Amino acid sequence: MFKDKVAVITGGALGIGRCLTREFAKVGCKVAFIDINKKEGVHNLNYLLENDCDALFYHGDLAKEESLNEFASLVIKKFEKVDFLINNGSLNLGGLKSKCSYADFNQVLKVGVTAPYFLTSLFLPYFSKNSSIINIISTRAFMSQSDTESYSATKGALFSLTHALAITLEGQIRVNSIAPGWIDTGKYYDDSYIPKHPLNDQHQHPSKRIGIAEDIAQVALFLCDEKNSFINGENITVDGGMSKLMIYSGDYGWSYKE
Repeated sequence: MFKDKVAVITGGALGIGRCLTREFAKVGCKVAFIDINKKEGVHNLNYLLENDCDALFYHGDLAKEESLNEFASLVIKKFEKVDFLINNGSLNLGGLKSKCSYADFNQVLKVGVTAPYFLTSLFLPYFSKNSSIINIISTRAFMSQSDTESYSATKGALFSLTHALAITLEGQIRVNSIAPGWIDTGKYYDDSYIPKHPLNDQHQHPSKRIGIAEDIAQVALFLCDEKNSFINGENITVDGGMSKLMIYSGDYGWSYKE
């Protein structure tokens, strides 16, 4: 099903993005990815090539139109088509408390919302039949901690962009999103990483563990599979049930303090 399909992934050098490039490569996809981190991008490219994946890495800034244009051009020149576009790249520059500036806020929006829209536009003539777009949003699109305005606003906008694109592209491309919760991506930053999460961090989740990057990759593969083509314009939250857990003062040993 996935052999020789072309997966384009933004923010693919580290973290969830690195995991996505490798998991899609494992099932036979050709992979193209963009990232601003040149050193780690080259490192991941070499890993993919060494594991027999036909891959392309472009060092560029998702906030810059010229980078998006050049990246898209290189992808089409090398692969001639796109089967899957996974908009994973994002940026968090805080909010009011951390004095996120006008320029900072718009930088986050460019990376997290404008780039997914514009890449969709650039690749539109080249998407193959039964193609799929996946937007990686966040549970921060629906709930927040303090001082996360730039990130939360961007993820909320990307959630809305998902269903808007699904309707515009009906009959051509399926568009869905994935909202990760707490995902431990440590091993996709450091090969020697060993997780050491306290039991209370794990057990506060109804699934009794913290998520891993592969949890997100498996859902992305599921949504890209043609057998699941009746899922369109939807979001799947992958957070171990955490956002469904109602907690009031006195529950689980927690009490509210002014």
